[in-house]
Amino acid sequence: MSRLEIDAPMRNLSVEAPEGTMDGSTGRRLRLQTLLDLARVARGWSRAQLARALDRDPTKVLPDSANPKLDYLVKLGEVLEWPVGEVAEVIWNGGAAGARGPAPTATFEEYNDLIAQGLRAGEYQRVVELSHQMFRVARTGDERAHSCIREAAGWDGMGRYPKVLDAVRRGLQQGPLSVRIRLVLQATLANAQYTLWDLTPALGTTEVLARWYEANPPTRPHDWKRVAYVHYVRGNVRRRLMIQEPESRKEHAESGRADLITAAEMYERLSRELGDDSLGGVANTCRGGVTEIDVELGRLAASDAIAQLRAGLDRAGNLNSGMTGDWIESYGWWSIFGSDIALRHLQGRELQQAMTYFLDRALEIADRLDNWAMRERVFTLQYSLHNIMVDSTGLDLAFTIDDQQRSLITATMGRLPSFQSTGWKILETARIVKSKTENVA
Repeated sequence: MSRLEIDAPMRNLSVEAPEGTMDGSTGRRLRLQTLLDLARVARGWSRAQLARALDRDPTKVLPDSANPKLDYLVKLGEVLEWPVGEVAEVIWNGGAAGARGPAPTATFEEYNDLIAQGLRAGEYQRVVELSHQMFRVARTGDERAHSCIREAAGWDGMGRYPKVLDAVRRGLQQGPLSVRIRLVLQATLANAQYTLWDLTPALGTTEVLARWYEANPPTRPHDWKRVAYVHYVRGNVRRRLMIQEPESRKEHAESGRADLITAAEMYERLSRELGDDSLGGVANTCRGGVTEIDVELGRLAASDAIAQLRAGLDRAGNLNSGMTGDWIESYGWWSIFGSDIALRHLQGRELQQAMTYFLDRALEIADRLDNWAMRERVFTLQYSLHNIMVDSTGLDLAFTIDDQQRSLITATMGRLPSFQSTGWKILETARIVKSKTENVA
């Protein structure tokens, strides 16, 4: 779940073309020239020395094209001691979020309203673009940070989780900030870290937030959603860490269980008090996570847990009965929790049958919601099951995907860097078949 409630520039560099009607090509050439000047000054080099480092003729250090080749960008990155991605970002976008796009034409408040409309309509790319303009007209640290929160929501909607991190970190650099804005940014940061499997930083951030709320409990019902959210994220971080850090399995499991139960109870109460049924869906996700943890703690047999999760999914039916997005998503995560349990505790045909049921359901929901974090879990678990079947049977079984899945796997690799290793293994070894839509055609 990603409930974003709601630019310190990269390296404080804003390489923007002068005001005017300059086209994109001219602007990129100017930004590239600025980077070359910075590289030469930073190194204390002559033009000839810079040319040698870039493997260029001294009279052609600046390429004729505004689209330099990769080898040129790699060498320039080495000279600047910057990642290649940051070099390309400056050339194409000017570096700082506030330097991107056309000049603002609306007020901060008007941009906020437009972004809210974009979020409701699911126009996430537009949300990001508007948030950059909103940043440029912001007058205070809080307003700049708020525009970063809005940008993060847009990136999250597209499943571009590393970009969420970038936006949130930029927002936190806009201080001094009000307590409310800072807490929202920190909670968003923790959730992005959790989604990207950067679990130790996520745990640290949620620990800080949980301690703050213990000392400063909210006075309004609406603000308790943030407290519930912190417990939700910390509980799920612990749920993952109980497997990642087996030496601390019991501690993580018990702490994660307590957090998820607390979050579920808070969300259920808030759902009633605020009349918001979607919060009940978040509570349902928490209950599913508790089921997975209970198996690891020995409180529940794996077969019983899987039966409970399957019964819940069967009761939910085809999810077309006016169910809100958070309720639908909760059953997707129940499917992932069931797959996790099966993978760790079942064998043979029982394992294969359980995971086929759960992963088919999870992928259906992930596609319906366009949920990239859930897709990553499905592909990873499918590949793990395949490897178990190969190892247990000794047979050279082909891992089969269709063209549509290949495209989704490729896109998932960009959105979740931790999946890249598994993604490459799948793409390099899988047997590709035509998708069902192609067969029908």
